[in-house]
Amino acid sequence: MTPPQPSWRDLVADAPAGAPASALALGVELRQRQGGGAATWSPQRVTTATARSIATTDGELLVGLRPLVRSAATGNWIKGTVSWDALRRGGAGFRADQARWFAELYSIGHDARRPGPFADASEWVTLDTIASGLLWPHLAAAAGRDIPIVATAAAQIVRLAGAGAVALQVVRARAGGLLLQATTTIDGRRLPDAGGPVRPVGATGVYAVAVRRSQITLTLAPAPLDDAVRTLLPLSAGIAVPPAEVDAFLRQAYPRLARRATVTAGPGVTLPEPAPPHLEVAVRFRPRESIDVALTWVYADGSRYALDEPAGPGRDADAETAVRERVERAWTDAAPGPLMAAVSLRGIECAEFVDKAMPALVRLDGVRLAVQGRQRSYRELVGDPEITVTTVAGDDPDWFDLGVLVRIDGHSIPFRPLFTALAQRRTALLLTDGTYFSLKHPGLDRLRELIDESGDVTEWETGPRISRYQTALWEDFEDLADVSEPAVSWRATADGLRDVEHLEPTPLPAGLHARLRPYQRAGYDWLAFLWRHRLGGILADDMGLGKTLQLLALIAHTRQDARQRPFLVVAPTSVVETWRAEAARFTPGLRVQVIDATRAARPARPAPGTAAHEAVDIVLTSYTLLRLDEAEFTATQWAGVVFDEAQFVKNPATRLHHVAAQLQADVKYAITGTPLENSLTDLWALFALTAPGLFPSARRFRQDYVGPIEQGKVPENQEGAPFRTARLARLRRRIRPLLLRRTKEIVATELPPKQEQLLAVELTGAHRAIYDTVLQRERQKILGLLEDLDRNRFIVFRSLTLLRMLSLAPGLIDPADARVRSAKLEELVAQVAQLAAEGHRALVFSQFTSFLERAAARLDAAGIAHEYLDGTTRRRPEVIERFRTGGAPVFLISLKAGGFGLTLTEADYVFLLDPWWNPAAEEQAIDRAHRIGQTRSVFVYRMIARGTIEEKVVALQARKARLFHAVMDDDDLFARSLTADDIRGLFEG
Repeated sequence: MTPPQPSWRDLVADAPAGAPASALALGVELRQRQGGGAATWSPQRVTTATARSIATTDGELLVGLRPLVRSAATGNWIKGTVSWDALRRGGAGFRADQARWFAELYSIGHDARRPGPFADASEWVTLDTIASGLLWPHLAAAAGRDIPIVATAAAQIVRLAGAGAVALQVVRARAGGLLLQATTTIDGRRLPDAGGPVRPVGATGVYAVAVRRSQITLTLAPAPLDDAVRTLLPLSAGIAVPPAEVDAFLRQAYPRLARRATVTAGPGVTLPEPAPPHLEVAVRFRPRESIDVALTWVYADGSRYALDEPAGPGRDADAETAVRERVERAWTDAAPGPLMAAVSLRGIECAEFVDKAMPALVRLDGVRLAVQGRQRSYRELVGDPEITVTTVAGDDPDWFDLGVLVRIDGHSIPFRPLFTALAQRRTALLLTDGTYFSLKHPGLDRLRELIDESGDVTEWETGPRISRYQTALWEDFEDLADVSEPAVSWRATADGLRDVEHLEPTPLPAGLHARLRPYQRAGYDWLAFLWRHRLGGILADDMGLGKTLQLLALIAHTRQDARQRPFLVVAPTSVVETWRAEAARFTPGLRVQVIDATRAARPARPAPGTAAHEAVDIVLTSYTLLRLDEAEFTATQWAGVVFDEAQFVKNPATRLHHVAAQLQADVKYAITGTPLENSLTDLWALFALTAPGLFPSARRFRQDYVGPIEQGKVPENQEGAPFRTARLARLRRRIRPLLLRRTKEIVATELPPKQEQLLAVELTGAHRAIYDTVLQRERQKILGLLEDLDRNRFIVFRSLTLLRMLSLAPGLIDPADARVRSAKLEELVAQVAQLAAEGHRALVFSQFTSFLERAAARLDAAGIAHEYLDGTTRRRPEVIERFRTGGAPVFLISLKAGGFGLTLTEADYVFLLDPWWNPAAEEQAIDRAHRIGQTRSVFVYRMIARGTIEEKVVALQARKARLFHAVMDDDDLFARSLTADDIRGLFEG
């Protein structure tokens, strides 16, 4: 049978529907425990107390509580059928809010979790044993629930007071002694001494009993009670202090009682003012510049409490707080760390505490110092540091010993402890004679930065050193020092590189058959200066400005010393032939040997390092052969090594970079128009080869430059933009003497203009449907992998490559979609057909050879002649020459095969079929046509599929370009490397 559903009225009913709710009252009764009779085993009885029983017996008084219900017959409050158990189980038939109030009172009454003294505990709750402070606010809330508090006995009256207080009074006793009594005040009125007994309710209240004739008035009041007061309260006669013990009481007990409760003096009694506590600071001196410090509260009565021990009865919290506030101010100004009860200090912290904190603490009221052990004195040096910097040539020609002498207040500071302290970011340094000084002086802050630049302290064996490549760093040391004494050879190098744009000219070699442009002559002078001082560097001129010619002029210059060993030139395979041709054209007197096969595959020739090999001026080889024949090339002592298109060795994690670093040479030069392609670590990798002392620590370079400039990582105490700008300026200042870069816009003003344009191409409907389907699938897959990009990088970039190829033509991914035409190819054919008709010629680049092959087929179908070049092309020089001298209007070129090492000024249009991650690679491709020798304006079209990942790639290119120009040129920052957030952006709609 389905029970009846409640109605909406039941939601606000105080009792079940159809039954009136019964009201409740709290019954209170003063009760008395009676003796058990003659038999000791007889149980004690608890009965209602009367005026007579209180006056004639000494039985224990107790207050009982129980619920009452109003009698329907008489209207009186009676026990009826109500009980604690019934109300605790839900109180059916009673007002819900009143039943809950009684259930909560029962819980408060049993908080002590011990049985009450009544045998009928289920009927009564004993007030006397309730320890919870919740009792009194709960009783006060009864009126708000219409619960009256009534006496259950006819001759008793019960009253709930608002507040009470119990004090301890000291009065004069007979024979010179003292008497301690408890005095009670309820609602501001002091109870008369003979007014009746007062009993404690736990430690939170009292009840007072007043008897008048046969009527008993019971008053309940909240009142905080100390243990001493609770002990004294039931003793109507008080506690006597004999005359002989009065002094001991006033000296020992009275101060503690006065801190725990209100103590008043009766007539004829004078109580002394209790002495406040003091804080004892115990300092124990130990060996090796160390101390132990303990802080303890000490009271006049001998009580001792640790500084942080929670305050309890018998403590003067106000006095302790006042002393502690004074101590904390002095401690903060002179001691390390927060105020603590016990601390051990060593070294500089020990010295600062003894020198500053101890004198400050001694002067404070309420503080006493206790010293144990043999006290050591310390003194702070506060003068301005005077710095002298010297460099001394050592055994290693690439390094100079760096001497830094600091004097403060006449004290000479040893360099090793000072450098160690600065490098470890310490705030002060302690010397063996007990003097110490702060490392926060502005002059020392600058010295700290320079130490960080010159290398890690832990890497120094005999002392700090500075690399001969760090000429800009030496300028900073000179600016810092009051006196600088550089070594003679160091001064020559540093002075020469202070202004790399105004070097003394070097005569051109007689064997040079070329007329150098002014900027090429300046580059030659710079290279010759580096050669004289055996310094390497990076020649980073724009593409097409004749970097090869400048290096050939330098090599010819070095050949004037017949004793010189040969130069090794390493270049991409496609560029090796260009070097041979350029050498034959501009420096025909140089003897060139080309190594174009592995040692095992090539015919017998003089091997590097042999006597016959010494007759060669230049050895040309490729990066591939350098890696494959590592032992052959690293075993030879070269006069110099040239890394052409040095971006090939930009990755320090590769085997190729390792081999390049192992090559033995007086100098190494890097030639590249893109020294920074993706990250500042590219730049570090090139300097690690050419100027290994410039940034000795890769970790430090990442921390000092990559983090702030690329990733925006700024120390907490620095402002973001100013800090990053300062770091960028410092990086440019460091690399400036050893990196030379000129742009075409500045030095080749005769070049015709270059006009660039984005050519947006709409996908066909079928192409769009396929792309969007694959995009959704790849987005769901990739976004879940970005939390661990390093681990999933291959999978992520495989998906990105798939989408980039799909932007070009669906058939590149799935042969079944080959029938879906490529809008880019249709647009390309339309463009080049018109250009060919007007007599123009175009270079067409793509990084995907499969798409280039489709472009070739489409051009064939349209009847447009073309040449084709990728990594698999045989007879590469013949193909290039056919385009230069032939009539084909289009040259299809893959990025790897033709992105560098070509001069194709016969073309005046450039088409980039797909955007590349690296904007510098695009510029290299464009510069095949826009370089010296070009007489016509060059038009560049970047073909972008609208609404695809290609648009996002273009945005990333712009940011990478900003990083390049911020470091290499004079643009502003800011850019970062490709991150997980960047990749998320590629998949956003």
